[in-house]
Amino acid sequence: MLRAVRTLAPLTRCCSSFVSRMRFVERLKRDDGACAAALQSGQMFLFHRLAPLLQRTERGTLRPVARRTSDMQSILQRLGSDPALLEKSVLIGCSQQNQAQFCLDVGEVDQEVLEEACEGNFIDLKKSFFLLPAAEAPLVAKGQALLRWHQTSGFCSTTGRPTFRNRAGSQRVSGDIIYYPKMSPVVIALVSDGKRCLLGRQVSFPRGMYSALAGFCDMGESLEETVSRELAEEVGLELLSISYSSSQHWPFPHSSFMIGCHATVSPAHTQLSVDQSELEDARWFSLEEVVTALQVKAPPPRGTAGLWLPPKHAIANRLISEWAEQQRRSLDRETELQIPD
Repeated sequence: MLRAVRTLAPLTRCCSSFVSRMRFVERLKRDDGACAAALQSGQMFLFHRLAPLLQRTERGTLRPVARRTSDMQSILQRLGSDPALLEKSVLIGCSQQNQAQFCLDVGEVDQEVLEEACEGNFIDLKKSFFLLPAAEAPLVAKGQALLRWHQTSGFCSTTGRPTFRNRAGSQRVSGDIIYYPKMSPVVIALVSDGKRCLLGRQVSFPRGMYSALAGFCDMGESLEETVSRELAEEVGLELLSISYSSSQHWPFPHSSFMIGCHATVSPAHTQLSVDQSELEDARWFSLEEVVTALQVKAPPPRGTAGLWLPPKHAIANRLISEWAEQQRRSLDRETELQIPD
């Protein structure tokens, strides 16, 4: 039985500002003229062959560089590039200051010259994602995903004819056929036997890193069916219950929609049968091991043992943290019950 365990924040006065921003963005998606006008005073996030333009902070993290469209027009003119390139930008959102936000891939412009002019560096998103602020990482991921979709969707899969985008870049059209950006649904589940949680690792993971188990949804499957099938296939477990936690857009490898769940198994049936073609390893971890690992900020030194978990941006970290907190609360309740009156 699937049950939701997360709720939206309570309504407050600031919600009216959120509503106005969402309606503003929706209007720009429908009205090409309004979108073109918003572009003139909007913010621009640049990419070079899908690598975002970023700046390093004093704390060693990264932040995306946002330029006004008017500034970008001047920069492109100064570099001898056609300012009309800005017309290829894609709408990605609206700032707290009600400024429309766009992204643009400038792969046809010299990278080093543009980096110097914009005071930043184009860095591969796989290398930079976990160094971005939590509030801005999703915006950069969304921008890359939309730009990639436009670059790979220039022709209709039904007729083979060219597709044409609207001004905001929220859809492409070929005749009567309308295409919208798509994400691939993926379930990611943290399994518990009541005292321990199950984590696995793939060969491609950094050394020492373990995570919750994940897999793509098959056509026609429900969320519950996907979670049950994936756990049966990968580690040979049969689940007792599944509960929804949260979701996340994940830019790797190509725009996945991660659906996070918690699942339980019977303490009497925890024997693992790991599919080595899917996982390099999977094992049960205690609360103490998980709490220690959550405090680790970087991979353990080469040659030393140690558990490393996905960074805070990742939904897997959220699932693991939720499980650890639930376990701590359970232990606190047990302790309270044992204290004599």
